[in-house]
Amino acid sequence: MGHGHGHSHAQPAEPASQRVRTLLTWLLVPLALATIVGAALLYPFGHEQKTGADVGLHQKPVEAVVTGVQANCGEKCVAVTVRMDDGDARGQSITIPSVSGPGAPRFQVGDEVVLSYSGSQPQAAESYQIVDYQRGWSLVVLALVFAAAVLLLGRWQGLAALGALLLSFVVLVLFIMPSILAGQNPLMVAVVGAGLIMFVVLYLTHGVSARTSTAVLGTLVSLALIGVLGAVFSAAAELTGLDEDTINLVTVLGTDIDTRGLLLAGALIGALGVLDDVTVTQTSAVWELRRANDKLTWRELFAAGSRIGRDHLSSVVNTLVMAYAGAALPLLLAISLAGRSMGEVLTAQQIAQEIVRTLVGSIGLVAAVPVTTALAALIAVRQEVVPAAGGAPAESAKPAEPAEPAETAEPKTVKRAKPKPARIEGDLFTGYDPGKGPWERPSRPAARRAAPARREPPARRRSSGSP
Repeated sequence: MGHGHGHSHAQPAEPASQRVRTLLTWLLVPLALATIVGAALLYPFGHEQKTGADVGLHQKPVEAVVTGVQANCGEKCVAVTVRMDDGDARGQSITIPSVSGPGAPRFQVGDEVVLSYSGSQPQAAESYQIVDYQRGWSLVVLALVFAAAVLLLGRWQGLAALGALLLSFVVLVLFIMPSILAGQNPLMVAVVGAGLIMFVVLYLTHGVSARTSTAVLGTLVSLALIGVLGAVFSAAAELTGLDEDTINLVTVLGTDIDTRGLLLAGALIGALGVLDDVTVTQTSAVWELRRANDKLTWRELFAAGSRIGRDHLSSVVNTLVMAYAGAALPLLLAISLAGRSMGEVLTAQQIAQEIVRTLVGSIGLVAAVPVTTALAALIAVRQEVVPAAGGAPAESAKPAEPAEPAETAEPKTVKRAKPKPARIEGDLFTGYDPGKGPWERPSRPAARRAAPARREPPARRRSSGSP
């Protein structure tokens, strides 16, 4: 995200004028205080969330290794022998039947799997079920490759981006999830959490400057727009937010939770990262346009920045749509087999909520371009970035301005060369006496041929020296 912005962090921080700092302070400080107060009010201080057996989830994960596979337990069934590496029966081997066929996992000797233990007899095979593979090392390697790629290409900027990513994860796990599970309004929690992420991530990644502050403003305005539109259209479409995963969550919690707000919170958080990219790109574009030409007015900056934003917008919207479509692909395939019309498929609860989430997020992205561009143009024309930066060179140019002697030297050179002599009077062959009246070129060639015989040195001196 910072591929085109990291190079200018040090430059925009210096020239921010006093009026620009004052304007941004008046705009951002109330929003920052509202975010902090909202986080303090929504965080479930003193609340102990029940987990595991306390909420009816008695299954315990047990790590194991496959030591044998035999297809002799019946039709579409294989007997998988595993050795448990932890739990109450650590080191013991048991044989568990598993389904085989299309879509079922195919186990091989040496596979590291996860068992679900839900009984009271650790040695009984009936108390266990194979539920998943162990993926710890593969994910760790992938994470290391990702971090190495970011650091290799981004260097210090990449390190800041990784730190911002870690802090975003911290806000998600330690604030957003506990607050929603404690019964707080999911939409309000998502708005406050998104605000925390934006303040932390943008300032850490792009530095504290007028440019970054403008991007924060544009992001917060767009997030508010997404929240409002999501609430309006989810109510108009009578979306409940109840899908299979949400129903399981409500059942496990045993408490009332705003499932529609949970749907909107997902849309808000899903659009957060793309909004960051759009607002920072637009702000940087306007700042660079201002730096290149300080005579551009607000309207000209807005028009030029909007043209850049339109080129960026189509790919960004497509990215968001494809992300949601990819996540809902299995659902789309399943519904397409129901033999229902396209209208019925698109208006089904599961598909309709994805459509609302996608379109609301896309509208927020579209609105982020003019909103952020307008804010950046309004602030950029009020700061003395270019005059201040150009003032220093101007002062240093004053000592060099004694280049005036060079200007006086140029005419001397021209006089010595005499490329354009004064008006020539007289014939180059016969000479000219001003007392004889206006000069006329001889019309007869004979006169020209006879001219060299009458040529005398005084006449040549008179012709070349006449004014």
